[in-house]
Amino acid sequence: MKKIVVMMSAVCCLMLAAVSAGAQKRMVIADQDASGPGGSDMTSLLVFLQSPDVDLLGITVVTGDSWRDPEVAHTLRLLEIIGRTDVKVYPGAPVPLVRTQEWTNAAEALYGKATFKGAWGDRTGMNSYDFMPPMREGAPTTKAADEDAAHFMIRMVHKYPHQVTIYGAGPLTNIALAIRLDPKFAELAQELVIMGGSIVPQTNAGEWYNDPRHEFNFWFDPEAASITLKAKWAKITETTIDASLKTRMEPEVFDGITGSQAAAAQYVLKYSHRPMMINYLWDELAAIAWLDPSIITSERLVYMDVNTDHGPAYGDTMTWTEKVKPTGVTLNQVHAQMDVDLPKLQKTLVNLLTSPTPGAHNPTP
Repeated sequence: MKKIVVMMSAVCCLMLAAVSAGAQKRMVIADQDASGPGGSDMTSLLVFLQSPDVDLLGITVVTGDSWRDPEVAHTLRLLEIIGRTDVKVYPGAPVPLVRTQEWTNAAEALYGKATFKGAWGDRTGMNSYDFMPPMREGAPTTKAADEDAAHFMIRMVHKYPHQVTIYGAGPLTNIALAIRLDPKFAELAQELVIMGGSIVPQTNAGEWYNDPRHEFNFWFDPEAASITLKAKWAKITETTIDASLKTRMEPEVFDGITGSQAAAAQYVLKYSHRPMMINYLWDELAAIAWLDPSIITSERLVYMDVNTDHGPAYGDTMTWTEKVKPTGVTLNQVHAQMDVDLPKLQKTLVNLLTSPTPGAHNPTP
């Protein structure tokens, strides 16, 4: 009888330990304009997929850097390559809420050309969200989920109230749609983490030198960004252009993963080009700083909105201190990341990419 009691106690302890370990995993939905293969969008998804402490509930895809349907295909193929097809991909908004390509092209004659227009850039044949170019990594055999992005996100925060982080590293169209569909969506989430916005970037790069408040994710869908920033989140953390421009992938990260046989490292090495002219860790920084906030060495607490007036500043980031903020509108205080521990960021990324993929099953290298 004593042996039975001891064995039952041991089994109970193991079960409790397993439950505790599972409970410690941090839940996140990655809302991404998943341009690929390779690049910052896809590598940021690998940050979540490679972390043993993260429960990636799903990946929601929005038109941004590229069109939605090719982005969905690149995401599905990434999951096949690393053996994580258990993570589902949810197609989201194919176009912004209000801004149109036609209006944007016409406005350039009055206000000057946009340096980067994402899916609206001049690419032969790529003029629709469902255009499917050849895929260097091969077409996926798996399919996207039938549920749309906004309804999936709503369903998850109701299933796991105050436990799910919403990570938005593209235009915020999907998140804004979820807010409009369910007024309780934002307050049921644990927090919002976004890559977007620009305050006072120190750079000579043409995209910001003459327009320091310009940032693509906000610019591409200003109305969605404004709706999202004003919703009732418990916390908003933002990776700004200011912080992103202080990061780099070349040569430290590439050198660190060269020779690794890990599927994630092989994917990045094969589908990212060296040398790279622009190799900032845009979205990776937002993802890794969520995993380890100590990577951020400086932040500003600001009230933030996005300009939705259809003029030369349409889509620009607007910020205020407590003393001067507008009183006729409800604004959230945002934790705007301004500086980063670059060596620690790079080391963390190398460690993640060179590790075995947790829960991998039948990867297709």
